[in-house]
Amino acid sequence: MSLKSGQGRPARQPAADIVEWRRARLRQAGFDSESAEQLSSDCAMDLHALIELVERGCPPPLAARILAPLDHERHDR
Repeated sequence: MSLKSGQGRPARQPAADIVEWRRARLRQAGFDSESAEQLSSDCAMDLHALIELVERGCPPPLAARILAPLDHERHDR
C-alpha cells in the first residue's frame, strides 16, 4: 500500500498531528478543552514547560499566563 500513489488511507498533515498530540498532552495535564485548543496550536508556547509547571502544582491557567509571550515592547516612552 503506497500513500504516495494515493492508494489506501491518505497521509495526515504533520502539523495537524503535532497540534493533536499537543492538545492531548495538555488535556492529560489538566488544561480545560478551550485552553488546550488554544495552546496546542501555538508552537511558540513551550509545551514541556507548561506541563512541568502544572506537575509542580501550578494551576493550568496560571502556568499559561506565566509562559505567555510578553506584549510587544513599547517604543513610545
